[in-house]
Amino acid sequence: MAEGPAPHGDFEVPAIDVSRWAGGGAAERAALAAAVDAAARTVGFMQITGHGIPAAAGRDLADAMDAFFALPQEEKRTLVAPPEINRGYTPPRAEKLSLSLGVTSPEDLFEAFNVGVDGTGHTGVALPATHFPANRWPDPRRVPGFREAVDTWFRHAGALARTLTGVFAHALGLDESFFRPYTDHSVDVLRMNNYALPAGETRVDRGRMGMGAHTDYGIVTVLWADQVPGLQILGDAGQWHDVRPAEGALLVNLGDALARWTNDQWRSTLHRVLPPTDADGRLVRRRSAAYFHDGNHDAVISPLPGCVPTGADPLYPPVTIGDHITAKLAGSRALRPHDDAARESARLLAATEPATATTPDPGNESATESTSGSRPHSGDR
Repeated sequence: MAEGPAPHGDFEVPAIDVSRWAGGGAAERAALAAAVDAAARTVGFMQITGHGIPAAAGRDLADAMDAFFALPQEEKRTLVAPPEINRGYTPPRAEKLSLSLGVTSPEDLFEAFNVGVDGTGHTGVALPATHFPANRWPDPRRVPGFREAVDTWFRHAGALARTLTGVFAHALGLDESFFRPYTDHSVDVLRMNNYALPAGETRVDRGRMGMGAHTDYGIVTVLWADQVPGLQILGDAGQWHDVRPAEGALLVNLGDALARWTNDQWRSTLHRVLPPTDADGRLVRRRSAAYFHDGNHDAVISPLPGCVPTGADPLYPPVTIGDHITAKLAGSRALRPHDDAARESARLLAATEPATATTPDPGNESATESTSGSRPHSGDR
């Protein structure tokens, strides 16, 4: 595990080798499930090794992302979709991830490109275009091989996510196939992110986030990230911790759906991305690709047996995955603050900054330009 310093106590994202899950014996599978359960209860993030995804698939994805994001801004903007359509290109400063928690912040610096499951190709059930819209692809003459590389990574990441849901079920004392009826037409999206300032800009405004603090919305996220610092995870003591993936590992974190299913016994952990900068405060390029395995849009999330103490009320009311994702995206993409995330927003507002950080001002919409270069170097989403 490659991590930044943890000045406020030990902090570790556990590394878990899943290579023996499919062919392992009962003892090996039980040990793996126990390791996942411990990580889910204490951190909400884990490093997955032994995932079997070819290194070439990651290199091809990175090359495809580089080629797409290098296109002129006006060309990329032809692929912008309306906020309610979670597809296509997102320009820099178009989103505020913290609004998915109801917390105001300046616009995030990242640009992104989203693809997902296209409902028109699914058999057996009619899928609504709201959650399964058609993808928007760049001209293959302008970005040769882009779609092929992205589709290949999408398949690999999706297969790993489905394997992990079997491990999760086992870790929760359920049948390994428990989540299949909740994921057989899952709202899955791959979001490719690039952190770079528009042409002509060289410094990061004070208070800006590369990507604002948020939790993920669905079941599980499989994250490919390069080795440039940026990603921070919020720990128990309300401190932000820097995290980077070890070579060859994929970062995996749990989303809101699993937290709600387990009545918060498993964690949907708050995380953010600071703008990755050099010693002079200039933004440096950083890339990541997050595969969101969110579950069926019509699946109802309510606590699993044994997750609510006797005589207590569940922490969350039942909700469909589709309604939950729609409300969250209305915050991050449509910039309408989500008004039903009190538990998550309270954790964010109580968080403290590392001593070396330039403290963001969540309410400062006219942030001044930073010239100190004092932002800590940390991981990415």
